[in-house]
Amino acid sequence: MIIEARQVGMEIDGQSIVADESVVCRPGEMTALVGPSGSGKTTLLHCLGLLQAPTTGDVLVDGTPTRHWKGGRRRRLWRDHVAFVLQDYGIMLEESVEANVTMSTRIWGRGAAGDAARTREALEATGLAGRGEEQAAHLSGGERQRLAVARAIYKDARVLLVDEPTASLDEDNRDRVIGLFRERARRGCTVVVATHDAAFVDACDAVHRVGAPAPALATRA
Repeated sequence: MIIEARQVGMEIDGQSIVADESVVCRPGEMTALVGPSGSGKTTLLHCLGLLQAPTTGDVLVDGTPTRHWKGGRRRRLWRDHVAFVLQDYGIMLEESVEANVTMSTRIWGRGAAGDAARTREALEATGLAGRGEEQAAHLSGGERQRLAVARAIYKDARVLLVDEPTASLDEDNRDRVIGLFRERARRGCTVVVATHDAAFVDACDAVHRVGAPAPALATRA
């Protein structure tokens, strides 16, 4: 699934957050959105994921403009094709780790609904093996960040939109997470990551410098 920003601009309370940003994010590639703090990386990522509607320009999904999409169409895209790993992690602290991975719980009894084998694989991949029945509130900040990654892996979405996924991680877990997203891209997923992490940027196939003059997209050989 190709996600494209065409001359996207965003103003909030009269202040320009991003201006005239154009980037194409393709299946099988990991694209980094980079720039200094305050450059608008997160805002552009949210626009690419249709979480925010741009003030100017448009976001295209497989060539289809989305500016006039209703809420139901956006929600179907998120449900069927997109996984987010955002800075607030979106963790349900009162639920178990495994319920956070599957985003579903059993109607009767305790525990999470969903595919148990896929849940175990996602937790093992993110270094959270054996933690499935724990309450998410007991996890550290870095563990919650990895839990959000595990949820995205479990969903096996066509598009992954990721905001600073290694900010709270030590070096070993940072490398683990970078490898996981790299593998998703190799499997044909469209991966877009807003990051300050030089190691993550080096692992990407393309780099878009937010706020840079055009051409702002550099594809790695």
